[in-house]
Amino acid sequence: MYEFMRKLLEDKKDGYIFQCFDIWHIAFLLIIAIATALTILLIKNKSDAIKKKVIDRTVGIAFGLYMADFFLMPFAFGEIHIEKLPFHACTLTCLLCFLSRHSKFFGKYKRSFTIIGFISNLVFALYPAGVMWYQVHPLSYRALQTLLFHGVMAAYGIFAFAFDKDITFDWKKIFKQDLVVLTLMIIWALIGCYSYTGNYGGYNQWHNWFFVQTDPFQILPPTVAPFATLLAFLLADVVIHLVYFAIKKSGKKAE
Repeated sequence: MYEFMRKLLEDKKDGYIFQCFDIWHIAFLLIIAIATALTILLIKNKSDAIKKKVIDRTVGIAFGLYMADFFLMPFAFGEIHIEKLPFHACTLTCLLCFLSRHSKFFGKYKRSFTIIGFISNLVFALYPAGVMWYQVHPLSYRALQTLLFHGVMAAYGIFAFAFDKDITFDWKKIFKQDLVVLTLMIIWALIGCYSYTGNYGGYNQWHNWFFVQTDPFQILPPTVAPFATLLAFLLADVVIHLVYFAIKKSGKKAE
């Protein structure tokens, strides 16, 4: 059984190699975009209960993909990869968004988790560096799981923005709530990085979860990295608010 699963899921490096915005990548992005748009069209006139069910099931699928990956990684990569621990923005917000749908405590911060999760997962879906580093075929498990997980999380964000009445867009909340949540996430990532980075016996690891040790392109000094991440997400948060209010304004004019 192991041999069969290993051959099925291991990295395929013969022939075509996945590249950012190649035909395979564009096709996958189109599939996610079309599926998201069709879902919105199908449920926009449905009851709030149905809309809530779609939102809950979408984040549930993302959470299921994340958890299933821990059990499939030993077949695909020969080990459970430590990078999959919830310290990156994408994996952490998946867990937090899922909890926010089922817990009153985490539900208080559902808005922030959703916005931050949408930003991080959309960026990684558009620029899946973790796939390109390994130079695998687009149909390898590594590529498919990464693109599907981040695509579903991005779709969840769009559904939540469109139909979840608890997620409101308010300029004040960017600094009252989003900034606080981002700061705590960065502190959490720092704890992860410093806890799991080290060299002892056969263990030799260095981690840069949430880009808190250095920026993605290693241009800025390491001490600036956490603040650069914070600023980048806040600016993206502002852009999302601008887009939302622009769509809302154009909708009113159309009416």
